[in-house]
Amino acid sequence: MTDLYIGMMSGTSLDGVDAVLVRFDETGRPALLADHVLPYPAAIKQAVLALQPRGHDELHRSQTLANQLADIYAQTVQQLLAKAGRAPGDIRAIACHGQTVRHAPHHGYTIQLGNMSRLAELAGIDVIADFRSRDVAAGGHGAPLVPAFQQGAFSSVDEKRVILNIGGISNLARLHAGAAAIGFDCGPGNMLMDAWCLRHTGQPYDDDGCWAAGGAVHAPLLAALLAEPYLTQPPPKSTGRDLFDDAWLADKLNALSAQPSPQDVQATLLAFSARSIADAILEHCRGNQAVYVCGGGARNGALLAEIARLLPGQRLEAIEALGLPAQLIEAIAFAWLGWRFDRRQAGNLPAVTGAQGPRVLGALYPR
Repeated sequence: MTDLYIGMMSGTSLDGVDAVLVRFDETGRPALLADHVLPYPAAIKQAVLALQPRGHDELHRSQTLANQLADIYAQTVQQLLAKAGRAPGDIRAIACHGQTVRHAPHHGYTIQLGNMSRLAELAGIDVIADFRSRDVAAGGHGAPLVPAFQQGAFSSVDEKRVILNIGGISNLARLHAGAAAIGFDCGPGNMLMDAWCLRHTGQPYDDDGCWAAGGAVHAPLLAALLAEPYLTQPPPKSTGRDLFDDAWLADKLNALSAQPSPQDVQATLLAFSARSIADAILEHCRGNQAVYVCGGGARNGALLAEIARLLPGQRLEAIEALGLPAQLIEAIAFAWLGWRFDRRQAGNLPAVTGAQGPRVLGALYPR
């Protein structure tokens, strides 16, 4: 059996597809051989966003989008293999996360779109997908799943660490020697900032946080954002666009007696992301010594500076210091979940997700 896996992740930021080619040793330690990023066309991003709220003809629109996503995933695989000089027959499986359009573990389901049968047909490679549903069926949140990988890849007996992923949603994994690993979604990472920046500047994100840095934090708006009950719920917990969407922000803005400028809103959204992250670390990761950052937010210097200011005495570093690239941790983690599925080994951490016990995660779509 080949030990090469392709991991594919398309997250809440809706930037596109991150794909990696990974070889695992017998212990599950990854060696990254190649990577590729394929941005989403604007029409795909809009189609995903349109499915977040309830709407007309959802079933047809969701399945049409699932087919389109499969085509994009297959294209990503082909380009990754070409870059790596590999053929489909060299690959054991594609481990594909799919695109989350609805996350409702409190109702017993989570939906990651992508026609995986179509992907297997187009790629000529076995596909492993639907990683979250089994954890939800066992009473868990189905998220976050990456801490299970991070525990093996990044734990240290010499340092109390937090692995912080700042994607559309921010989430953390506490890796403290002598204590059980925990992990949960902190709140919005880049999601609200990106949407606001696109609306008011036409740019898909605030490069290095420069636009936010030129504004002033609006104290009443920040207080309203921080009053969100989710932030003080104890873990296990998970969240997404189902809560922190444009309508949520609009409600907070409409309740203000005076409207801040768009740039001041951006500054406030950055402060909100930083506070929700820092408060979570201070509350649930006491004694922490270092925070290693991955995800798109690792490129936002203004956001990292604010997080560092709120966490005095803790070292803040990019996760590259631990040997893997910041933008690809989630894709590598899902490749690892595919590797675990093949060996029928559990892929979740019940202390993180709240599931009743360890479960093998995923479903197989043979080529």
